[in-house]
Amino acid sequence: MYIHHSDVQIVFMFTERFIRYIQFEKRYSKHTVSAYQSDLDQFTTFLNNPEKQTPAPDALITHPSQITHYHIRNWMVELMNQKIIARSINRKIATLRKYFKFLLQEGVIEINPASKINTPKIPKNLPVIVEDVKLTKMLDDNIEFSNDFKGRRDKLVIEMLFGTGMRLSELLGVKDTDINTYEDTIKVLGKRNKERIIPVNKELKSLITEYQQLKKKEDFFGNNSLMLIVTDKGADAYPRLVYLIVQKYLSYISTQNKKSPHVLRHTFATSLLNRGADLNAIKELLGHANLSATQVYTHNSVERLKSIYKQAHPKA
Repeated sequence: MYIHHSDVQIVFMFTERFIRYIQFEKRYSKHTVSAYQSDLDQFTTFLNNPEKQTPAPDALITHPSQITHYHIRNWMVELMNQKIIARSINRKIATLRKYFKFLLQEGVIEINPASKINTPKIPKNLPVIVEDVKLTKMLDDNIEFSNDFKGRRDKLVIEMLFGTGMRLSELLGVKDTDINTYEDTIKVLGKRNKERIIPVNKELKSLITEYQQLKKKEDFFGNNSLMLIVTDKGADAYPRLVYLIVQKYLSYISTQNKKSPHVLRHTFATSLLNRGADLNAIKELLGHANLSATQVYTHNSVERLKSIYKQAHPKA
């Protein structure tokens, strides 16, 4: 038995209200809004198929107040059966928590069914990094990068990610006007549209200036992108392009499977911590909302100390 299309209009109506709320009032990023929309669509699809729920519901769900914690638990089981990883399941449940909290504030429901849900434990994985010494040598030697526009652009992508620790989405959002050559800083728009200022070193500043001059000389067929990083034809850069650039150059210095822009962000943070930087300062540079997100990098430092101890101590 399936819910008739007209029966779910009310459920969808509240979902759309919630999406407008996080988009225009909370000003969540496009990526976050899209993820919330996807999670809610998946949950609604699950509710529309009572055959997947155990026990089968007594009545069709036509209003959010009919949703109980049993429905959410059934969905979690379904996700686990699909081999969805714990981190993804937790994110989806977090979406439901915010959604039902919103409905509670709006007076649509009287009880938050997600409040009784215990999410699966996430195994602690250390952040994947590359050896900063090898990375620095590759950038300093400048052998792998050509001197034309494409080569300078590729090097700038690596230098920006490793030299500032910014996220992929933040890199793609940097405009030429966000570069302050007088203060040696870059203005970055992070999660939830929160701005932060990141300092840049002299080498990165010089590379940005060189790249911008090359960009002005290029014939981009009428493209007038305001973004700092652009394609070979002058259009706004896109995530896949940055991924390919990072994978190409990290393959020269690393054999590990994971070679993503976020690996360079992890390497940035771990390098600072290993050289004595204050954890709170790293938190501000990364744009983390709380210190717990930054503390994950201390585990890498502990592992490094263990390695040094085993190599150097006579009793190890």
